[in-house]
Amino acid sequence: MATKSNFKRALPVGRSQNPLASLRNTQLVDTKAVLPAELIATILDYLPVSDMLRFARTSKRMQEMVYDDTRWIRRLKSMGCWNEAEARQRFEEAMKKKLEAQRAKDTEQAKRTGVGTNGHANGTHGSGFDEYKASITLFDAGHEEEMLRKSVDRKTRSRASTIDDGFADTVLSSQSHPGPSRPRPMDTESALTVLSRVRSIRGMARQEYGKVYGALAPFYYDLARSRSHSDPILFRTYRDPEQQAQMLAQLRIFAKSDFTEGWNNREEKLETMIGIFENAVLHEFEQGYRDKDYDGKMKRYAHVLVTLNGGCAGLDSFIHNHPLMLEKEKLGDPINCLRHAMAGSISLAPSLEFFKGLATALNEEAAIIDRVFPPTVDVLTPFLERVAEDVITEYITVLFDEAHEQNTETYLKAVAGLFDQALQLAMSLKPTKGSKPDFKEAATRIIARCFESHIDLYLQEELDFFKSKAETEVEVWEKRLTDEEQSAETFFMSNVSRQAAKRDFLTSFKKVVMMPVNVLPTIGGSSASKPTPTPTLNGDALDVPSRTGTPLSGEGLPSPRPVEAPTTELAAKAAIMNARLEGIRSLFSIEVALDLIHKAKESLERAARFVRLGGQSGEEARELCENIFINLLQILGGRHIRAGFDRAVNHLSEYKPREVADHSTQGVAPLVAFLELVNVGDLIQQMVDVFYLQELVGPNLTDRDDFLSPACKEKKRFEQMLDERVAAGLNKGIDVLMDEVEFICGTTQLPTDFNPTGPLVDIGPSQTAKSIVEMVSSHTSMLVGSTDKNVLDVFNQEVGLRLFTALCKHLKRQRISVDGAIVLISDMNAYNAYIQTLRNKSLSQYFAALRELSQIYLIDPTHAKEIATIIADSDRYHGIFRAEEVYEYAERRADWYQIRGAVEKQMYGVGCLVM
Repeated sequence: MATKSNFKRALPVGRSQNPLASLRNTQLVDTKAVLPAELIATILDYLPVSDMLRFARTSKRMQEMVYDDTRWIRRLKSMGCWNEAEARQRFEEAMKKKLEAQRAKDTEQAKRTGVGTNGHANGTHGSGFDEYKASITLFDAGHEEEMLRKSVDRKTRSRASTIDDGFADTVLSSQSHPGPSRPRPMDTESALTVLSRVRSIRGMARQEYGKVYGALAPFYYDLARSRSHSDPILFRTYRDPEQQAQMLAQLRIFAKSDFTEGWNNREEKLETMIGIFENAVLHEFEQGYRDKDYDGKMKRYAHVLVTLNGGCAGLDSFIHNHPLMLEKEKLGDPINCLRHAMAGSISLAPSLEFFKGLATALNEEAAIIDRVFPPTVDVLTPFLERVAEDVITEYITVLFDEAHEQNTETYLKAVAGLFDQALQLAMSLKPTKGSKPDFKEAATRIIARCFESHIDLYLQEELDFFKSKAETEVEVWEKRLTDEEQSAETFFMSNVSRQAAKRDFLTSFKKVVMMPVNVLPTIGGSSASKPTPTPTLNGDALDVPSRTGTPLSGEGLPSPRPVEAPTTELAAKAAIMNARLEGIRSLFSIEVALDLIHKAKESLERAARFVRLGGQSGEEARELCENIFINLLQILGGRHIRAGFDRAVNHLSEYKPREVADHSTQGVAPLVAFLELVNVGDLIQQMVDVFYLQELVGPNLTDRDDFLSPACKEKKRFEQMLDERVAAGLNKGIDVLMDEVEFICGTTQLPTDFNPTGPLVDIGPSQTAKSIVEMVSSHTSMLVGSTDKNVLDVFNQEVGLRLFTALCKHLKRQRISVDGAIVLISDMNAYNAYIQTLRNKSLSQYFAALRELSQIYLIDPTHAKEIATIIADSDRYHGIFRAEEVYEYAERRADWYQIRGAVEKQMYGVGCLVM
């Protein structure tokens, strides 16, 4: 870069010209590069353009450094005038044309030298062709860019000037400042659009920037030197405000490529001048706004402001001076929504008028915006943002604060109601020509943001309000049940003399124990058509109400009380137990469940509106919807249903069938009441399922297939709790049912049923078997369709096994003759036919074995050997009965003592029985 040596000649003053003096005074100076090339390149970036071009004249290497294309691309990029994709496409097209031209040239040359298409003229041409193929495949991109640039330079550069690349005389006309003192003559019209004509061509970035510099630099540096707004040549060259705004906008962009020292001062001066110009134009715009000259002055200067800097100042002035901002009180007073509303409610008519008036004003303003502003500018969206911030937010904040102070329910209804009305406002707005395609969605987001500051408080209040209402509802129900139970107990004990009861307790107890069953207080229910005798105890009437067998009314009121209360403690306690069993079916209510679900639905519908907000607020609203459902299940299941089932199980434990005077009604009364309670629980579960599907799954507030969803998990816990409570109650109900079976067996089975004293009149099941089958089947059928199939199967199996055990015990207490065996077999066939309806294979084997067992009573006493064979045949009973057990049942034959010896002899003889 530097020359190897320079000769510096120094001539002494006042001495003669000695021929050797010059040689003696000559010094050999060896100069080297003082600065690295990278540092010089960096310095060039901060030089004025004129100095850069002067620097390029010093040497060829300096010229290459200054003319480096990346240096000028960087300046174009700073102005936003370089498109890399366009430059790449242009370069690829240029290279493609060049390669096509080279191929055509080579083909023409090959034809002239006589090379055919199928071979070569000589053997050396193949290697040259290979070299050509390599040259068009692998090429030096930098070399190609340089060649292309030089070719374009030769075409566009004038022969008379060596730097006619856009800079020309402009950059070299002044030696005292980085810019020209006066702009050179130019096409003023084309200068207004010089930035839009910049092309992105690799190798031509310096020329393209030179065109921009030649058009804008004179105005830029002249404006930087001006001392007042009247000095710049720009305002004398261009007289129309539109042209002045267009040039000032270009100068602002051009200033971004000014890296020279003092750029900040020049840019500040430019911004000051633009501000002065903008204020003048804005004054004219506001004058037209006051005069409502929409299509004249206002429209003209709005376009000028948009051209200058996007029209922000004009837009701010248009919004700030709008009557909506200055007279927003005329749209309505938010307190009017609360003045005439009752407690817990709100009148949304005044707020609806407010939003209607606002929608009308905004739509009228949209028409004015289309008349005034160019369609390239979206004015309505920022205008709507300001209206939402200053008008809507203020209105709803005042209303929400006042409503929250008055009543929580009023506040919740106000937030949800106004949010709906605000969204309706967003949907009713008409877009302008400059609005974006998603204007409706943007308007919805803008108006919804007005509610974001209230969302947290609203969501918390909504959840607390629902929990409070639901818990209060359940507490009222529980208190009513407790009060009714205490009231009934007080009533039944009101006529009891404690001292007299104590003195006469032993006598009363003896008489009650020894008294026939049919004079005890009625608990199992009584037939309306069959009167029962009035029971007495110690000479006093036992005024204990009997069960009517009808469900409770919707209010959950108990059966009517008797006119007079019992006078003895024992009768009073029996009446209290009867009242408790009567109230089993009312321990939880479908009306309460329905009321809780309605309250949850109201809260959930209000909260679900805010899911449309999206983002964090929308996600919090969705979580609230799930929490409302979770709290519904926790209060309905844990506080209401579970407590009801637990009390029902306790009441079932107090049931004693031998204290029931009337067993003529079908079914065990307390068990029937409990099964009705199970049906109520099943209906409530179905209601919860419908609510879950319609209110949560349907609106996509939760995913039913997401097993990790809190709502889904809580629903499964609710169903599991219900199944567990039902199972516990059914287990206790089976005890009650079997107690009733044993009572029927013990009280209705006559000794002559299986050991008749005369000939059989009617061959068929005994009345006892018919009663048991009818009672058991009626209870098991009541659960069909109202209980989970698995629970129902377990219940039926347990009932069957317990019934089998009860019948075995009953059979061991009977004396059975050969003639009576026919009735016994008929009974067993009846039991077996009922068990077959349950479709349980294991149960069928038990009762089939029981039916086979009954055959030993039908064998004539003369066939003792056959009896012994049947007893010893274990396969006959499917492994249910062992030989020892069958032997015990055989002992219940009426003629056993007559055949015992022969049977045992036969059994011991064959070793069938191990005693």
